[in-house]
Formats: sequence, structure tokens, C-alpha cells
Amino acid sequence: MSNFQDKAREAAAAMREVFPETPLQRNAHLSERYGADIWLKREDLSPVRSYKLRGAFNAMRKRPDLDLVVCASAGNHAQGVAFMCKHFGKRGVIFMPVTTPQQKIQKTSMFGGDSIEIRLIGDYFDDCLQAAKEFCETEGGYFLSPFDDQDVIEGQASVGVEIEQQLGAVPDTLVIPVGGGGLGSGLLSYFGTQPQYTFVEPMGGACLRAALEAGHPVALPKVNTFADGAAVARIGDLTFDILKEVGLASTLQINEDRLCTTMLEMLNVEGIVLEPAGALSVDALKDMGQAIRGRQVVCVTSGGNFDFERLPEVKERAQTYSGVKKYFILRLPQRPGALRGFLDMLGPDDDIARFEYLKKSARNFGSVLIGIETRDPANFGKLFQRLDAEGYTYTDITDDEVLANFVI
Repeated sequence: MSNFQDKAREAAAAMREVFPETPLQRNAHLSERYGADIWLKREDLSPVRSYKLRGAFNAMRKRPDLDLVVCASAGNHAQGVAFMCKHFGKRGVIFMPVTTPQQKIQKTSMFGGDSIEIRLIGDYFDDCLQAAKEFCETEGGYFLSPFDDQDVIEGQASVGVEIEQQLGAVPDTLVIPVGGGGLGSGLLSYFGTQPQYTFVEPMGGACLRAALEAGHPVALPKVNTFADGAAVARIGDLTFDILKEVGLASTLQINEDRLCTTMLEMLNVEGIVLEPAGALSVDALKDMGQAIRGRQVVCVTSGGNFDFERLPEVKERAQTYSGVKKYFILRLPQRPGALRGFLDMLGPDDDIARFEYLKKSARNFGSVLIGIETRDPANFGKLFQRLDAEGYTYTDITDDEVLANFVI
């Protein structure tokens, strides 16, 4: 048994005084779909609805004399630190991006109470990370990294300790979401090379892939913050040192819009609320196909801190990705009966979700923004054929990111 395994098991045992182990649940729906034995490690059911509680606990447990804890977080690490500051009686200053979902800010405040102070800085995680480090240099305090800290990595490895105990064995395949790499490096350090790994990142925050391609950690020039729990511009130095040999073939990058389809499916079919980063491991199964058939697979659902005010956006992105919702601009003749003529071309499964005159583009025509939902993506091909046959002029703007963001 390695020294790291000893420390991870010691951390897991100590945690039981504060919170119970999270469930490991076999999922019949996913197992049947993919022809595999699929289990979900439900970190979304921890007291702070993410695994980040573990690293914060382990780091503070090892520093009983520490008074002031400083951290930077997009939300989940903040909640873990806040929870543990209150538990251990320590003071905390927590830096969060201004763009952090309000639900995560409120929960952080609730968990920490009078023990913590929250400061909202910058639009991205890396902005508040810099602010937190500068605060430590001028004001003092211990900077508790969300991932690039050996004690945090050991704490996150307790997820693996529980998986092994609950399953009674090491799984064939582990599917792990990656942000800064704390969870992935912890599980790799604990299990070694015995399971097959798939490390999953959001496409707009694939800092592990970028580091593997460069051979060292690099800062992404731009980060899509939709999957905020994994939207990190630069993987940690310590975590990359552990993950640097995994190889590009062991990584997957997930389209954020496709991720929304999995979030909705898990909510509607299984009643499981997952945040975008928390759904990464489940969505990755779509790309793993034959590689997992007949295998025992554990997906770590890393977080469930989802603000339901974002649900309309999630549904919108899922529908457009699936091809059952489109937006287009139509030139409509300004004459009696023109609108009815257009409506008569819609099929029985086509519903108008939006109809808005944008402006009069000419004396005899008006531009109309139309959003249409349907049951089958093929219905749009039929609709466009009918419009073409009648001589309508229209432009599909669904995939035009700039124009769609402006008018939708």
C-alpha cells in the first residue's frame, strides 16, 4: 500500500465525523442504454452538493493552528471552504467571480455564516484567483487552492476510497470530470493504473488537453464559463505533474450545448439535478460507445449546485443542439393574408415559440424573427422545402452565434 493511499484512507475515515460517505448507485437506465454496468458516484449529494468539501476538510484538518483561510472559487470550492471554516472555527475570506451563479453565492454565505467574508472579483475564476493570492501577500492568511495543493488532492482521493469500499473492488473504468485537476489527480494517485480512465472537460475550458499538447500547463486565451465548476483556464502545476502521462486518448472534450441534453435527461428521467460540470462524466458515455460495453464503469457526478433560473437557458441550448428548435429571419410580404399563408405551411408538430417583427426592410416587405419548435429535426427540412417552393426569402440564424445572441 502506498503512502498516498494511507493518507487518503486516513482522510476518508476522519471525514466520517463530519459527513457521511456519498452514495454509489447503479443506474439501470444508463446501464441498459450502453450495455455496461454503470454506477454513479453521487458527489452531488454531499452536504455542499459537490466533492470540494473533501479537500477543504483535509487541508484544514492538518492545520489546527491556522486562523485565516483564503480561497478563490467559481462556487463549489467556496462552499466547501465555508462549510469547513464554520466547522473548524476558522475565519475565511472567499473570492468568487462576479459571474458566479447567485445560488452558489447564497449557499456559500449560508454554509459559512459569520465565519466568512465573500468578495466578488472579476468575470472569470482566474481573475479572483489572482486577487486571492494578492490578498494573502498583503493581509496574510493561508491560501487554500481549489486543486493545486497536496492536502486537497489527498482529500479528493477519498472519493476513490469510498468507491473501492462500496463496490468491493476497483472498477474497470473511471469517468472523471476535470477542471483544475484535483479530483482526477487524486483518483489516479489512489488507484494507479488499474482502472481505465477517461478525463472529461468542457470544450470551452479544456486546460488539461492544452497542457498535454504543450507538455506543460498553459493558460487558455478564452474560457466558456457555462460549465463553471470546470471552467479553469490553466490546470494546476501539482495536478498536471500527476496527470501528464495520461495521454490525449484518455481525455474527452464535451460540447456545452450537448451537455445540456444530458442535464435535462438526468432531471426528467432520473430526477437527478446536476450542474453542468456535474453532468460531464455522464455525457461522456455518448462518446465511449463500444469501449465500455460489458465493463463496470463509475462516473463521478461531481456537483449538483444548479440554479433553476438557468433552466430555460439549458432547455434552449439542448433543443437547438438536438435540432428540434430553430430561429430564422423571414421576409414577409406586407399584404393581407401573408401571415396566414406562412402559418399554413407549418406541419402538425411545428410550434411557433417566437414571432417578432424586427423592422420594415422595404415598403412592401417586413423582416420577422421566428422561433419554431418541432418534434423531429427532419421536419425543418420539409418546412424549408415548402418555403422555397413558395419563393419565401429566409435566413437560418440558429448557428450564427453573434447574430443569435443579439436578437434571441
